[in-house]
Amino acid sequence: MKRFLVVVDMQKDFVDGALGTAEAVAIVPAVAEKIKNFDGEIFVTFDTHYENYPETAEGKKLPVPHCIKGTDGWQLDKTVAAALEGRKYTAVEKPTFGSVELPRLIEKAAGGVDFAVELIGLCTDICVVSNTLLLKANFPEAPIAVDAACCAGVTVQAHEAAIATMRSCQIDVI
Repeated sequence: MKRFLVVVDMQKDFVDGALGTAEAVAIVPAVAEKIKNFDGEIFVTFDTHYENYPETAEGKKLPVPHCIKGTDGWQLDKTVAAALEGRKYTAVEKPTFGSVELPRLIEKAAGGVDFAVELIGLCTDICVVSNTLLLKANFPEAPIAVDAACCAGVTVQAHEAAIATMRSCQIDVI
């Protein structure tokens, strides 16, 4: 069985930048360790916006410019980037919460073999839950898991609510 790790949006703006939180900063060491010790293929998503962000549907509801491509805030957290050094991974830029491209990339990488997917990253209640549920919808028989200790939400309460939602949707929470 092939194993895939999806590292969701561990970018500076979500860790300690425009939308950073103490909880996001706190998970960085665990995320780095998970990456270093993972035996399988890795996908890394990048929340990707452009200068027109304030005019987008998301920008109108969340008027905090973040993850503007090419800025420091769009880059991976330095500790996470260091953990990925020397590791082959597939970068997936996504313009919104969930990536419709991610399931296709994972299916192609699986090459017709059974596989399992584990997700970690930010934010539990937005991009992690969105990508997890997209993967579960595309691969209902594949084991899909989220490592709660390697995720953080916009708030602690939002993190817990997203974890509960994923459990309800038969996602394995570890």
